[in-house]
Amino acid sequence: MATYEGPYSGNVTPGGTPDTRELQHLVITKVAVDDQMSNNCYVLRCRATDEQVLIDAADDAPTLLRVLGDGRTTKVITTHQHWDHHRALREVQQATGAVTVAGEPDADAITEQTEVTVDDRVVDGDTVEFGDIRLDVIHLVGHTPGSIALLYDDPDGTPHLWTGDSLFPGGVGNTFGDSDAFVSLLNDVETKLFGRLPDETWFYPGHGNDSTLGAERGHLAEWRERGW
Repeated sequence: MATYEGPYSGNVTPGGTPDTRELQHLVITKVAVDDQMSNNCYVLRCRATDEQVLIDAADDAPTLLRVLGDGRTTKVITTHQHWDHHRALREVQQATGAVTVAGEPDADAITEQTEVTVDDRVVDGDTVEFGDIRLDVIHLVGHTPGSIALLYDDPDGTPHLWTGDSLFPGGVGNTFGDSDAFVSLLNDVETKLFGRLPDETWFYPGHGNDSTLGAERGHLAEWRERGW
């Protein structure tokens, strides 16, 4: 995998330089693709084995493959079924031979849209492992039926969480005017993320800048009241 110098900010733009964060056991690289949608894609590399995974092959396969470099990419995880998060899945999977992973309720839709079979259809409480790294799967219902978040509970640091389009700085993901879906998503986010994880948990969304649970926790009641 290519490496990028400098302190991590999480601020990336399509066509710009990826941003890399180095933990004791894991290296995280964030890259944005597509000028219109500005999707975030994340390459996670195990330091001990150099095995790596990609979270959301959203678009621009040449850029993603360049970031992946010559590393051993064994899995591509899709956080949810929406088209803008898997446009490069087929090309990346064919180039790397990686196992594909997605939430069980979204897996068929992903296959229909991409013609890529989802090899590992995960549910809440499952794990995705690569090298010495373990990601816990957290199912969040609302943005889509099978949206997942991925938790790395760093044994030597703070937790790190990839939330797809289920949680952003400033609110939960879009539920497209469906009030029941909004309540479901906010309930899941409040219970499974804020109710489980400490304030210092750093989260990485599917678009835009990162945040921490502590920075957002005080706004949960406000989000519920406004209904989006």
